[in-house]
Amino acid sequence: MGEVAQISEFGKILIFLIVGIIAVGALFFVNRLIAPHNPTAEKLTTYECGEEPTGNAWLPFNSRFYVIALVFLLFDVEMVFIFPWATVFGSHEIAAADARWGWFSLAEMFIFWGY
Repeated sequence: MGEVAQISEFGKILIFLIVGIIAVGALFFVNRLIAPHNPTAEKLTTYECGEEPTGNAWLPFNSRFYVIALVFLLFDVEMVFIFPWATVFGSHEIAAADARWGWFSLAEMFIFWGY
């Protein structure tokens, strides 16, 4: 007899994706079946922190908020790179294994800060 063909790694990923899409679709379908659907005028209005919405929603937005968000993202991404450096630089076990790790991590961090 011939050998049994096995599913390749890409085949497993494809099966996983198909099962995931079917599961999400089934959950949406079940939600559509059992969720109550009785909209009223009050339920269809815009909710703004318990206040009645007044005026136009298209107001001029201050660009300082965007700048603050970008600065936050800049420092947030920088922290992603600083945590591994701090782990290597602050670990006595790693420094005891090879003293060059401490100097390497220190030089790497200065290169990151300078870049």
